[in-house]
Amino acid sequence: MFDFIVRKSANAQADLLSGLTVSLALVPEAVAFAFVAGVEPLVGLYAAFMMGLITAVIGGRPGMISGATGALAVVMVDLVSEQGIEYLFATVVLMGILQVTAGSLRLGKFIRLIPHPVMLGFVNGLAIVIFLAQLGQFKIADAAGQLHWMQGPPLYMMLGLVALTMAIIILLPRITLAFPSALAAILVVTGLVHLFHLDTRTVGDLASVAGGLPSFHLPLITPNLDSLAIILPYAVILAAIGLIESLMTLTLIDEITETRGRGNRECIGQGVANIVTGLFGGMGGCAMIGQSIININSGGRGRLSGITAALALLCFIVFASSLIEMIPLAALTGVMFMVVIGTFAWSSLRILHKIPFADALVLVLVSAVTVFTDLAIAVATGVIVSALVFAWQSARRIDSESSINDDGVKTYHLNGPLFFGSVRSFHDQFNPNDDPDEVAIDFRSSRVCDHSGLEAVNNLTERYLSLGKKLRLKHLSPECRSLLA
Repeated sequence: MFDFIVRKSANAQADLLSGLTVSLALVPEAVAFAFVAGVEPLVGLYAAFMMGLITAVIGGRPGMISGATGALAVVMVDLVSEQGIEYLFATVVLMGILQVTAGSLRLGKFIRLIPHPVMLGFVNGLAIVIFLAQLGQFKIADAAGQLHWMQGPPLYMMLGLVALTMAIIILLPRITLAFPSALAAILVVTGLVHLFHLDTRTVGDLASVAGGLPSFHLPLITPNLDSLAIILPYAVILAAIGLIESLMTLTLIDEITETRGRGNRECIGQGVANIVTGLFGGMGGCAMIGQSIININSGGRGRLSGITAALALLCFIVFASSLIEMIPLAALTGVMFMVVIGTFAWSSLRILHKIPFADALVLVLVSAVTVFTDLAIAVATGVIVSALVFAWQSARRIDSESSINDDGVKTYHLNGPLFFGSVRSFHDQFNPNDDPDEVAIDFRSSRVCDHSGLEAVNNLTERYLSLGKKLRLKHLSPECRSLLA
């Protein structure tokens, strides 16, 4: 199998090196997203390993990297805090089953129905949610266990280390691209904290990340309808978000590489990966836009790059856990702030006043709904509003021109689509009482789009017939003719 993957790789050396680069950058993000979800770092690291490995082998987009993501973590945190981690594992398994079902039903093609303003609102809302989730790192517990905002030296220390982390991530790529800037920032800040014995919290203060290979673990929940009622809503939301983000990332990688991935296969690959992850103690995940871009920019194009990244990450878990526990939380917060900056579509602010008002409204609406509800509801809201706007605009496009020939036959030349939204405008084009005894409607520049349109044509025909007049329908599609017969 491995030999086959290597042979299929266009450039095995580039895939190996890019995979190693991605694995180094995966560590801080996997740990940070685990904290966002309210679970131990090892749960996020296991998810990054298993999601990355399985989707690299059976997914529909070679070169795309999957793992624990912020889009899913911000939804998971409520489930974990209310029900516990075992319910999270069960939810991830059900989430995977739903994704496999979606792929089997070939629903991946529906990503094309998501308008660009909805996608911009999606990423902007995601960035805001991740930013808000990081503010909890600036709170400390008092003697009674109550959380309060940091003040004085602890706050200044936290802000200073966060700023240093962000500065390194911004400046290092201007010097060299040979080393992941996020990892370099983590190493520098960690070294300074331990060299000068700075008083700040580390990953080890919250939880241990020491672990071996992931082991099989059935979620410890009661298998009844009450449990299903708890996990099903979360599973549906997580499955939708995971597929939306994965298919959006797939589309982006397609554009960059000028190749084409297989959306339905990716849905199945994501689903299988989540099922396995949930059964082996991981938090689940989906495609990672940032890591996928790192991989592509580093030369990774084949499945070997994703496999290498996953296996290298497993080595870090098994052999370097003590080093991960030394990482200051301030450094991870700085990394996540940079993820926020990189995720937010800043160009949307520049074009907001240039694009049509309806598009601007959808963009802002999706961003707001994302912050106050969740990403799946936000995307659904954006698509529905966009569809209603399109229907309203299309309904106003129907019109007609009329002419009377030498035989006294009046012909209406109809323009525009006839569907539920334009039925009233369609009827307004005609005046059966004043028309001559013989009338024709030419559909050469029009099309009947739905049953409402068919019913409108049928009703108009009956109006003319009730007045003893003859109505001819010209250039009507064969499907419409058969239904009207």
